[in-house]
Parts: sequence; structure tokens; C-alpha cells
Amino acid sequence: MAQPTIKDVAKLAGVSISTVSRVMNDSKPVSPEARKKF
Repeated sequence: MAQPTIKDVAKLAGVSISTVSRVMNDSKPVSPEARKKF
């Protein structure tokens, strides 16, 4: 089984790929709600 991609995580969390990337890299402000989903 392949490792999940950022796209997979974004789809499951209901957020954009950019949001997942921002949370993972701790860059740019991300709302607490989006972080909680992730």
C-alpha cells in the first residue's frame, strides 16, 4: 500500500492541498479550525 499523499490528506480533512502544506511546513497563518481538521 502506498503512503498517503498531501492530496489524500487534504481530501480526507476537507481542506485544500495548500492548507495541508502550510500546516506541515508551519508557514503562513492557518486558522485554528483548519489545523483541527488536519
